[in-house]
Formats: sequence, structure tokens, C-alpha cells
Amino acid sequence: MRIFTPVERLLAMRYMRSRRSEGFISVIAWFSLAGITLGVATLIIVMSVMNGFRAELVGRILGLNGHVGVFAAKPGGISDFDNIALSLAELPGVIAVTPQVEGQVMASRGTVNLGAVVRGVRWSDLAARRPLWNALDETAIAGFRDEGGVLIGRTMAFKMGIGVGDKITLTAARGEATAFGTLPTRRTYRVAGIFDVGMHEYDSSFVFMPLDSAGRLFGMKDRVSGLEIYTSDPQHIAITRTLVVDRIGSGLRAFDWLQRNRTFINALRVERNVMFLILTLIIIVAAFNIISSMIMLVRSKHADIAVLRTMGASGGAVMRVFLLTGASIGIVGTLTGTVLGLLFCWKIGSIQGFIESISGAELFAAEIYFLSTLPAKIDASEVGLVILMALTLSFLASLYPAWRAGRIAPAEVLRNE
Repeated sequence: MRIFTPVERLLAMRYMRSRRSEGFISVIAWFSLAGITLGVATLIIVMSVMNGFRAELVGRILGLNGHVGVFAAKPGGISDFDNIALSLAELPGVIAVTPQVEGQVMASRGTVNLGAVVRGVRWSDLAARRPLWNALDETAIAGFRDEGGVLIGRTMAFKMGIGVGDKITLTAARGEATAFGTLPTRRTYRVAGIFDVGMHEYDSSFVFMPLDSAGRLFGMKDRVSGLEIYTSDPQHIAITRTLVVDRIGSGLRAFDWLQRNRTFINALRVERNVMFLILTLIIIVAAFNIISSMIMLVRSKHADIAVLRTMGASGGAVMRVFLLTGASIGIVGTLTGTVLGLLFCWKIGSIQGFIESISGAELFAAEIYFLSTLPAKIDASEVGLVILMALTLSFLASLYPAWRAGRIAPAEVLRNE
């Protein structure tokens, strides 16, 4: 059994095409259509960009940092780290366990001085850091492995005017202990390669060097700062962290990537939810416009409704006519907005480049947003939620005017005509 009869559909379509005397009603209806279209498209675009931003950022964070980090409970680092790493590598789901020496330094070349973070790793462990490994060529890896050179980010190299083969001086506040106390260590290294992982924080302030060289720089010859554990399923890391805690005992501490980035992840989640609520208001405003236009349409069609009722049309039939008229605005607007939103996400890189070429301004500065490109990741469930919400609001907005139309008494209307 069909909900709407052919006559009801015909009348609904005719009422959507207003006459000249009803031009103002038509204008409001078009604004309602445009509002729903823009609201749906904006919601899809913004949510996709925020999903892409989170996925890219978390992917790079997980690519350059372990999914679980193991650190000493007391200052001084971890000794016997190779045996501990072998023990942890036997746990289910663990792909790699890499020892690491980390510390802060001042990087200098000529008159340029920058703060930097040094990470000392073995050359074979570079492959576990997939974004870094993919950003290096064979020459850079060979220079790191055979000559003890260091790897620096593209942004740092640009700021300091350094190229491959140049020298860079690193000064560490924590160095060798002497009779006069712990003195700063200052050493010069050759730049073996320059990496670009697409994340400004790493490209501008991180230096990777061989594990032994980092140990001598920070006075940790037989110890490491921590162990980085990489797993096959970082999204369900709590189970692996529990296994690691049980294996390492009380002298060490383990933190998964969610704990280490809790503030940042929570901020992304809150911002995403707030943006969804704010942009939903666009669709709600458009729904109110549907109510306004439909109420005005019903008032202008009193005589037509009275004639239909005297010809035998029931109140339910009249209600369905105007319900279909209002809902059609929401359906067309929702479908149009969905198509526009998906097309925008599909071509977002080209659109960004086009706008930047015209305006001459950088819309997505890496210094502010951490990433150098504007990502977009479409979530089918979220798109479906936006479509369902827009259609539901459009349907609800049409209910009251349609109910009013079905309640009109033909005798009262014809008496006043």
C-alpha cells in the first residue's frame, strides 16, 4: 500500500511551484532549501576534515612513537635493556621493541641556535618508525648506519641553512659526570640525511642519531631512557599495556599512547563534538524556515483546501499533500548537500591549492595545525547520521503546517469567500 496517492503527489508538486502572487513564499522555500543544502554539506565537510586531521595526526604520532612506552621508575634510565626488550617482544601482538635514548639539546650552526629533541636509536630500529623510514633514502640510511651521522627535519634544516653533509653542533645540559659536577656536553655531527614526515613538530625540532652516540652525548653509555613497543593493533592498546606491566615488574613503568597523549586526544574529541552541535544549528534554522514557508503556503491555499474537502478529500489526504510538499524541500536539500559535501571532500586538496593561489595566503599553516596538508576522511556512518538528521528535522518541520491544513473547516472558508 502506497503512502501517497498519485493525486497527492501531483498536488504537492504543484504547490511547490508558487504563482507570481505567492512569490514571497517561494523565496522563503528556496532559502529553506539552500539552508539545508549548506548545512548538510558543511557538516559532512567539517566532520570529514576533522576525522582526517585526527587520523593523520594520530597516524604520525604512532608512526614515530611507540604504542607503549616503558620507562624507569627512578631517574637514571634502564639497564639490561636488551634482555627486557627480548622478553617484551615475546608478548602477543607486539611487532617490535626498540631501545631509545632521548634528551633535549641546543642545536647550533654559525649564529643560529635552536632548541631540539635528540632521539638515539639503532639504525635497524628506524624501520619500525614507518613515516621516518619512508622519508629517508639509501644514502641517508647508510650515512646514519656506517658513519654515525644524524638525521634532521626539513624545517630545521631550512631554518639553520643546513644540507646533507654539513656539520651541526649539539649541546646537551646533561653530560659526563666529573669531579667538578656534571658538565654540559658539546659535540659536532655530520648531517647524514634530511627527513620530511609531514608533521611540523617533528620536522622542526627532532634530531635522530645512533643509539651509542646519544648515550655518550647524555652520559648514558650502558643505559637507555626507555623502550618503545610497537603493536599490531594500537586502537586496542589497553590489553597490551596490561601484559607489559605484568612482564616488567615494579621497577619500570609503562604508558600507552592514549595515556601519553590524553590531553591532546580529549581536546580533539571535544572540538569535534562542539563543531557538530554548532553546525547542526544551520539545519535547525533551515527547518524553521520550512515551518514558516509551509504555514504561509497553507494560509494562501485555504480556498483550494476547502474545495478539495467538498470534493471528498479527507483531512488526512490534505495533510499528506502538505506534508509531502514540506518534506520534499528537505529531501532535495539533503541530497544536494550530500553530493556537494562528498565532492568537496574528494577534491579538497585541489580546492585548497586553488584558493591559496588566488588569495596568496596559506590556509593551512603547518606551524599551527601540525600537518602540512589538509586531510579529509569520509566516515559512512557519520554521513548517514547527517542525512538521517536532516530528513528527520525536515519531516518534523512539515508536520505542524500539514496538521493545520488538515484541520481547516471548508464551511468556514467558503462562507468568508
